[in-house]
This record gives sequence, C-alpha cells and structure tokens, in this order.
Amino acid sequence: MAAQTEESDCAREQTKAEQDVDQVRQRAARDQQRLDSGAVTSPKDLSNLQHEIASLAKRQGDLEDVVLEVMERREAAQERVNELTERVASVQSKIDDATGRRDAAFEEIDGEAASVTKEREVVAASVPADLLKLYDKLREQQGGIGAAKLYARTCQGCRQELAITELNEIRAAAPDTVVRCENCRRILVRTAESGL
Repeated sequence: MAAQTEESDCAREQTKAEQDVDQVRQRAARDQQRLDSGAVTSPKDLSNLQHEIASLAKRQGDLEDVVLEVMERREAAQERVNELTERVASVQSKIDDATGRRDAAFEEIDGEAASVTKEREVVAASVPADLLKLYDKLREQQGGIGAAKLYARTCQGCRQELAITELNEIRAAAPDTVVRCENCRRILVRTAESGL
C-alpha cells in the first residue's frame, strides 16, 4: 500500500513537473515569436525580452532535470510495487495452500471425532450408569481425563507412585471394584502391567 501510494504520488509529481515545463516552453515560444516578429523595437524592451528568454531557457532546463529525477523515483517505486506484488502473490499462494491443508485436516479430525463419539456411545451403553456419571464428573474436574491407567504402581493421570498401603488395598479389591487414585481421585484402570 505504501509503495503504491509512493508510486501514485510520484506520478502526480511528474505530471505537475511536466506541466510546469510545458508552461515555460510555451511562454518562451511566445517571447521568441515576439522577438522574431519585430514588433518590439525599443532596445531596452529587446534586451529585457532576450534576458527573459535566456531565463526561461535556464528555468526550462532546471524543470526538465526535476522531471527526470521524478521519473527515476517513479520508476524505482514501480519496481518496488511490482516486487511487493509478486511477494504478496507468493505469500497468498502459501496461505491458500495452508488453508487447504488446514481444512482437509479439520475434515479428517471431524470424521475421527464422529467415529470416536459413536464408539464411545456404544461403550458407554455397556457401562453402569453410576460409574459413567462418576467418570464424566471426574473428566470435567480433571481437564478431560476421568480415568487413568495404573502402570508400574504409578497413576498415569497424576504421575504419582502409589503408597504401599494403597497398592495393598487395590490388590485386595475384587477385579470389578472401582478403585481410585488417592492423589488425583481419578478412576484407576488395572492391567497386567500395573505392578500389583
């Protein structure tokens, strides 16, 4: 945006400078025509006219230098605009590509979520209502994890090793008894790797 603004400012400046050159050129041409026509006869007026024509020629040269300098700045600004436009197009292409990959990933995640939700509904139907209610309550309290694996005498929910008395109570509990971690209160899932 800044480069485009600079380029358009240069274009306006160039147009104004070219108009100034044209005005000086036309005035010099009129003065030269008056001088050549012989309409001015007074030596003093002739001298003043010749002096004005010389001043206008110098002024025209100065203004043409300004036009050239503005044209160079404008050309540099146009190159910068072109370069930035290409970079914007390149970045936009990368954004479009990333957006496409993100959208595809969202679709895949949504599909997996729907599949897992259906599987959970099937499993939840086979779990006693009071146990499911406890699990959902713990899951809400514990940041999404209501049950944790007991692995090598360590609760995988809070990563705390259980005390020997707690392990003895779990060993003595029936296999279908719901046991919970004393530290984080999550439901413990016992496996062959529990270290009991």
